[in-house]
This record gives sequence, structure tokens and C-alpha cells, in this order.
Amino acid sequence: MTTSDVPLFSMLRTRMRWHQDRQKLLAENVANADTPHYRARDLRAPDFESMMRGSAGASASTGVSGGAGGSSGPMRVTNARHIAVASSQGTSFDVRRDTGVRATPDGNRVNLEDEMLKVAQNQMDYQAVTGLYQRSLGLIRTALGKRS
Repeated sequence: MTTSDVPLFSMLRTRMRWHQDRQKLLAENVANADTPHYRARDLRAPDFESMMRGSAGASASTGVSGGAGGSSGPMRVTNARHIAVASSQGTSFDVRRDTGVRATPDGNRVNLEDEMLKVAQNQMDYQAVTGLYQRSLGLIRTALGKRS
């Protein structure tokens, strides 16, 4: 059994990939804060409903380089008493262009302060997820008796 077989690790890896992709978009927004007619972008967070439909971690077809690839696959019914889950064609890493920022006279829609707050929050969230991932691995190592 590998860690990719454990649903918790699969979800944590998906979340870490989402944070990495979001950090790339936020960095692009900051870099283009003075570019005329540039519109800030952000990623929609993966939600539980899309995970249930099997689209969490699916490759995003958003036109953004470095999309989130890989998936543990959709949920399946393995027992007759399980609830069947319908499949979906949607993705969880959708790029959101409407960030609610008004355009400046040159048409730029990047609020540098908001973007920097998002970058800081994204970094803290990523660190929390990686900490949870490391602690979960530590628990498994302890259970296996491999901890020194």
C-alpha cells in the first residue's frame, strides 16, 4: 500500500497542488500590477461537492501553464449498500477573472494590497496543509514502528 492509496493523502496533495497553482496566479497578478488592461485572476477553491463527483485534482483546462494534473480517480461504489455518485465533467481548479476590483484609468484591475494579502494567506494555508501531511506520515511511521 502506498500513500496514494490513502484518501487523506490524496486530498492533501490535491490541496497542496491547488495552493501552488494559486501562488503562481497571484504572483502573475503582482507582477502585472502596472500593466494596462491586465485583469487579476484567482483560482476557485476545490469544494467537497466536486470531490464527490470525482473531479478534484482533475487536470484543469484553464489555459494556465502548470495546471494541476493527476488524480486519485473518481469515487466508486464498492459495495451494494453504498450511495452511487454521478460523474461530472467539471474541474475544481477554475480560474476566476472577476475579483471584484474596479479598473484604474489605464484599465488595470489589480489591487496590489489585496493581492499581497492573498499571497500571505495562501502561504499560511499551504504551510498548514504540508504540516498536516507531515504529521500524518509521522503517525503512519509510528504505527509501523519505523520512527527513530
